[in-house]
Amino acid sequence: MPTPDPLNRLVVVQGDITRETVDAIVNAANESLLGGGGVDGAIHRAAGPELLAECRQLGGCPTGQAKITRGYDLPAPWVIHTVGPVWQGGQHHEDELLSCCYRNSLTLAVEHGIRTLAFPAISAGVYGFPLERAAEIAIATVAATLDQTAEDDTAQITQVRFVCFSDRASQIYQTALAEVLDP
Repeated sequence: MPTPDPLNRLVVVQGDITRETVDAIVNAANESLLGGGGVDGAIHRAAGPELLAECRQLGGCPTGQAKITRGYDLPAPWVIHTVGPVWQGGQHHEDELLSCCYRNSLTLAVEHGIRTLAFPAISAGVYGFPLERAAEIAIATVAATLDQTAEDDTAQITQVRFVCFSDRASQIYQTALAEVLDP
């Protein structure tokens, strides 16, 4: 069950991000943007071959940055691809790079009039970022960015979902959300 904030802008859900009915889903991509394992592979499979064809035209994406494509066969009409950092012990700007993934994804969402979007746990899978730390960074960054964009009515993002695949991840994100909303 989702845990809402007072304005219902941030929610945690457990499920499959490829089935989310939002304006955009965020793909935890690799730098090539040409598909891979985990969330990236699932999104590419669900979107169909047109997604790969469009991604080939983008020329990759550096860590911390984001690019946008159509969603093709996904329920979401847009996919925002962002490349999270590989965990190297926390001494190589991993926190800052992960935060950039969320900020840059939200910037693209605003630029494209996207009002609802869903994020996976970026970098917390095969990239090895500690899940608790990733959840705290994700929720704190999104909450702060939404507070900044709330001043511009034309850039209003109405809801961000943090889609967790497992019970454990969902519980960790629920805890992080509660801590950000009621420190």
